[in-house]
Amino acid sequence: MERAVGEYVISTDPSRLDLDVVHRFLAFDSYWARGVPRAVVERAVRHSFCVGVYRGDRQVGFGRVVTDYATFGHIMDVFILPAHRGQGLSKALMECIMRHPDLQGFRLWTLGTADAHSLYARFGFAAPAHPERVMQILDADVYQQSNDAPEGR
Repeated sequence: MERAVGEYVISTDPSRLDLDVVHRFLAFDSYWARGVPRAVVERAVRHSFCVGVYRGDRQVGFGRVVTDYATFGHIMDVFILPAHRGQGLSKALMECIMRHPDLQGFRLWTLGTADAHSLYARFGFAAPAHPERVMQILDADVYQQSNDAPEGR
């Protein structure tokens, strides 16, 4: 599935993904996955529904959904490289995810964000209806503890 957005293309074709771009952003520029090893990114991408944003042959954005393809989807690792922001690409990326035929009919969608609440609110996301029912284990330093530290830029 591909969708043109001006001079950009949003695609669900996994063969187009540039894991160097995805790993570099997540490991060095994100607040949520800083230090993530490349092997972890590769495994996560392999086991997720992924969407890339491209300008020509260069990847400039990414998002993925952890899902069972039947009842649940958790949106993760959404980013647009800084030089390409402000053009509606994150909204178009989210539209692609939320409207994709393989991701319909879910009972529950989730995500976490520190700074993009207004983007996700456009798609119906809100604080949990029953936060007292939500539990988690968070090991925020897991990538810093790893022996497989990210290679330099």
